[in-house]
Amino acid sequence: LHLSLRRQRQMCIRDRIEIMGCPMDCATMVETVEAIQSNIASGSFTQHVVVNVAKLVNMQADPDLRESVQACDLINIDGMGVVLAGRFLGHPIPERVAGIDLFDELIAMSAQHQYPVFLLGAEEPVVKATAEVLQRKHPSLQIAGYHHGFFWNDEAAVVSTIKNSGAKLLFVAITSPRKENFIHQWREELGVDFVMGVGGTFDIVAGKVMRAPVWMQRIGLEWLFRALQEPERLWKRYLTTNSQFLAMLVMAKIRQLSSRSRPEGSSTTVVRDLPH
Repeated sequence: LHLSLRRQRQMCIRDRIEIMGCPMDCATMVETVEAIQSNIASGSFTQHVVVNVAKLVNMQADPDLRESVQACDLINIDGMGVVLAGRFLGHPIPERVAGIDLFDELIAMSAQHQYPVFLLGAEEPVVKATAEVLQRKHPSLQIAGYHHGFFWNDEAAVVSTIKNSGAKLLFVAITSPRKENFIHQWREELGVDFVMGVGGTFDIVAGKVMRAPVWMQRIGLEWLFRALQEPERLWKRYLTTNSQFLAMLVMAKIRQLSSRSRPEGSSTTVVRDLPH
């Protein structure tokens, strides 16, 4: 993590690794939530991102996305494809930390600790329904505000709305790479303690889209379930990115086996400072 200038306390979190040029944190869900809660309690800012196969592939050809991801304080591994690839390359990845599951955990944490949240993204009826669903599920949750995701002609005004809302957590439900680049560009102006992109999470919470069954999530086929729901939009994308990722993985393994300068599985578990 980029932490050298802001360190006040230590927490046990697994080593940061690198897969195909992308840094990632080998943290469990519990470790992740505890780290975020600790930072919010201390008033420290955390820029968070999750990485899946598509994002990892797109980072190779998109320098802006790559910079936005690499600048994050906490980078969780979302896609099971990346989890399995990392283990294949010898990295001690404990589990998948799915963005939608982390969102659920952080909403519950926010309700418990009275942290106001702001919901940004999706269509207006969807984000409104998401706020209503979350409020019913967590009556003590403070929703500081919400706004749809179609504001590109007036970004500064939306950023000002978020800053003036008093929110401590911001969830951005916009497609990649727009959400990562928006967060990276405006991170100093948002006025929140934590921000993460949550992709299509609001669509699922609002009931517009169904999430894959748990058994499909566990074996890494959640992408297939999504593609079956939106074939025209997603089939070509998944076919292309999955094929590219497989080729990248093969090359990474070949480089690893041919390398004599570092031992295989060199990543170890360490006690590492979290951003403060």
